[in-house]
Amino acid sequence: MAAPLVSLRGLHKWYSGVHALNDVSLDIMPGEVVGLVGDNGAGKSTLIKILSGVHGPDKGKIIFDGRPVRIRSPRDAMNLGIETIYQYNSMVPSMSISRNLFIGREPLKFAICGFGLLDQKRMREESVKAVADVDLHLRSPDALVGELSGGQRQGVAIARAMHFKSRLLVLDEPTNHLSVKETNKVIGFVQGLKAQNLTGIFISHNMHHVFQSCERIVAMARGEVVFDRPTAETSIDEVHGYL
Repeated sequence: MAAPLVSLRGLHKWYSGVHALNDVSLDIMPGEVVGLVGDNGAGKSTLIKILSGVHGPDKGKIIFDGRPVRIRSPRDAMNLGIETIYQYNSMVPSMSISRNLFIGREPLKFAICGFGLLDQKRMREESVKAVADVDLHLRSPDALVGELSGGQRQGVAIARAMHFKSRLLVLDEPTNHLSVKETNKVIGFVQGLKAQNLTGIFISHNMHHVFQSCERIVAMARGEVVFDRPTAETSIDEVHGYL
């Protein structure tokens, strides 16, 4: 039996007296795509912010790849190989595809005291390959992300995670406000994570999308995990009964 990539043990989080997470424990196995569902206020966003380094838990521990870790910032999460794709702000619209793909990890031709000249040629070349690897065909790596459709933006964000060999990809409502065609494209990206040796957490209010994309369903309510079962062994109606 493989060891979990991520083990959450007894996580608690309070916000001004509100118990947002109440003794949450959860294992996520390597190569698994888990659907995380629940109504607003269930604790999903708090859990993801803790994994992403936006907030820290008030109690409990995180074990990543077999060792206890403290994720105190998004940079800590990135260094572990945890990449989070948010619904609205995973891309910078005013920057090019290549700049977005390398944001925070830009290659330099040379550096003096931490400052240097960006290796634009390498960024363009690697961006073209990265987006092609997720079956996206964009006209130029210099195109502004703001000119792309919502589904294309999500594709570039997933390409970034794959290019930098992320271990865990967290997708927070990635199909919201997309057309049917773009939604199907994003679901295809999620379904292909396993083949890319990526572990995924897919958060969505759309239960049909979760059941299409994920092999396991975890439901949260009132800050607790209330349901955890393989997709093949449950139904949308059963999951709704726990929310």
